[in-house]
Amino acid sequence: MPADARASHFVRSFERGLAVIRAFDQEHPVRTLSEVADTCELTRAASRRLLLTLVDLGYVHQDGRLFRLTPRVLELGYSYLSSVTLPQIAEPHLEQLVAQVRESSSLCVLDGDDIVYVVRVPTRRIMAATITVGTRFPAHVTSVGRVVLAHLPDEEVDARLARVELRPLTDRTIVSPRALRAELRRVRRQGYAIVDQELEEGLRSVAAPVRDRDGEVVAAVNLAVPAGRTSVESIRRDLLPHLFATVDRIDADLAVTGPARAASPGTGTHRSSSSRRPPAPPR
Repeated sequence: MPADARASHFVRSFERGLAVIRAFDQEHPVRTLSEVADTCELTRAASRRLLLTLVDLGYVHQDGRLFRLTPRVLELGYSYLSSVTLPQIAEPHLEQLVAQVRESSSLCVLDGDDIVYVVRVPTRRIMAATITVGTRFPAHVTSVGRVVLAHLPDEEVDARLARVELRPLTDRTIVSPRALRAELRRVRRQGYAIVDQELEEGLRSVAAPVRDRDGEVVAAVNLAVPAGRTSVESIRRDLLPHLFATVDRIDADLAVTGPARAASPGTGTHRSSSSRRPPAPPR
């Protein structure tokens, strides 16, 4: 920023201190005083004062003529990283996914026996299902819900199925506890879930799990498509690779930020049986 464009509150010394920190990178983890001064376009005297201040604060380590950052520098970014919620992390990735495949996508978390939509990126197409952020559906009848349920311990799944009413929403809805358990085992094994018109006639959806840095399934991302123009096979062939790529990018962000915090206060996290995602079907 040009000096004449800066506001009266601008603290130049603070700007210079941040510049000194940024002078260290992957290619230059260790620098001399002269190198820092040249990189930051500062005098040697100013660079020395800033470096020694950072040494006193514990952000820089000095070894004779050489300086390097210390792990304490990570604290400077932790406040931001720890405040970023899962929806904030996921939304840009869902927007990219929707732009690629031109189908609606959502991020959902488990809250009690329901799945809750916490991010929704729709297309322009009008569908019968009116879904917005905060919409809830029974978890067992949605692709996102089945993905999360599939990674719960077996005893917890049994307890949930014992207390929920498996009523048919369409003539395709799975209402047998035994059949639903078998479907959840298949979802866990294959790494994704496809629900074919069980929630609503004419609506198909596919979902894949989102995992945090510890490999725990904390949410799921789906794509919802009209059944009249998108077959189950085309979902696997054309949409699933893009969905896998999207959740992989979200997983990578969560690996940096730590355990995710979903928008719903009643949402928990659950240990995944495996942190590895199965390969996508061939295109």
